[in-house]
Amino acid sequence: MDSVVVVLFMLLNSLVMFSNGGITSKYVRKFEGTPDMPLDSDVFQVPCGYNAPQQVHITQGDVEGKAVIVSWVTQEATGSNTVLYWRENSCKKLQAHGKSKTYKFYNYTSGHIHHCFIRNLEYDTKYHYVVGVGQTERQFWFFTPPEIGPDVPYTFGLIGDLGQTFDSNLTLTHYENNPTKGQTLLYVGDLSYADTYPNHDNTRWDSWGRFVERSTAYQPWIWTAGNHELDFAPKLGEAKPFKPFTRRYRTPHKASGSTESFWYSIKRGPAYIIVLASYSAYGKYTPQYTWLEEEFPKVNRTETPWLIVLMHSPWYNSYDYHYMEGETMRVMYEPWFVKNKVDVVFAGHVHAYERSERISNIAYNVVNGLCSPVKDQSAPVYITIGDGGNLEGLATNMTEPQPKYSAFREASFGHAIFSIKNRTHAYYGWHRNQDGYAVKGDSMWFHNRVWHPIDKSSSSGS
Repeated sequence: MDSVVVVLFMLLNSLVMFSNGGITSKYVRKFEGTPDMPLDSDVFQVPCGYNAPQQVHITQGDVEGKAVIVSWVTQEATGSNTVLYWRENSCKKLQAHGKSKTYKFYNYTSGHIHHCFIRNLEYDTKYHYVVGVGQTERQFWFFTPPEIGPDVPYTFGLIGDLGQTFDSNLTLTHYENNPTKGQTLLYVGDLSYADTYPNHDNTRWDSWGRFVERSTAYQPWIWTAGNHELDFAPKLGEAKPFKPFTRRYRTPHKASGSTESFWYSIKRGPAYIIVLASYSAYGKYTPQYTWLEEEFPKVNRTETPWLIVLMHSPWYNSYDYHYMEGETMRVMYEPWFVKNKVDVVFAGHVHAYERSERISNIAYNVVNGLCSPVKDQSAPVYITIGDGGNLEGLATNMTEPQPKYSAFREASFGHAIFSIKNRTHAYYGWHRNQDGYAVKGDSMWFHNRVWHPIDKSSSSGS
């Protein structure tokens, strides 16, 4: 009898030892489908007027934040490539001139896709701009970021894997109505999901562009390429990956010395943001590897103390969905992340939410057996936020027991806000769509890896 008690005690003790992960939220989202919004929904409406510009979006146009790329589509004719712009309360209107192209994909021909750089902007200034000059003109506005500096407050929004369902609309509406306003949105990949429709229906790129215009025309979205941007369809005669994405969405990759638009870096206020490509070659001696190796030494933490990395496929993921798909990239690059004290890594791909502890798994050398993640003060927090609301639905199956490295996880749709206060502190909150606009489903204070390196990674809200 005593031996049975001992065995039971040992078994229970082992379960405690290996099951002491963080929080798996008790919130149970009502199971339901994620159907697409009908194409005649108001969010997809084509603007009135002949050849009216549509799908208007902006992104950062240089490394420093003094340029934007304005993009739009005209369907009936090429129209004007000119953008008129001016500082608010200024009578002096300036002009910038872009270029336009069309592309073909299987049986689809795009409208005229325009891209125009506006350079030499002033920091911390509101600008108005007009596209469709001389035909149907449409006017928008944006704010430039504050001058780069360590103690400049700045707030980023975060969305991934959005799609164009009713849940997608809830996510975007929730972000727009959050009382803590994002000034720039960091988008972690998978945009329109056009490739999930018959023949990679590229009209779904058009509808998605019109859907998100209400945000993308007014604040920069920083683009990360996901697997649904590949559009690789050799059976349709389309063997060149990323064709629709690269034709429609520009990035400032050349300014940061990158050879492809899928990996690049920008500075914005107090943050240095590195965007990586999970679906481009990243092994040793590849262009992405070489670029990243040369990129980290450029980061000046006295100028931009916050180092943020965006990618699509997460490295740490305790859901069954896409489990370990990011492992080979992690093995290649994780030592650099720890050495350079990256503060936070945001990823998508898994259609749920998860936040990790500060952990690393870089000690393993094949023969030493050290193959489990360990607490690491120099490591980033890894956040998966592929919960935008696309038609594939939520990833609800989680690995059990919850790993020690997982601080909080929940299968719900939502968005996040990362609000940098100064060089030492930033506040992060994740907002599920079912809650009120100000309610945070998960939150934590970030302490900067260089200026305030103490461990608070497991402090969270529910």
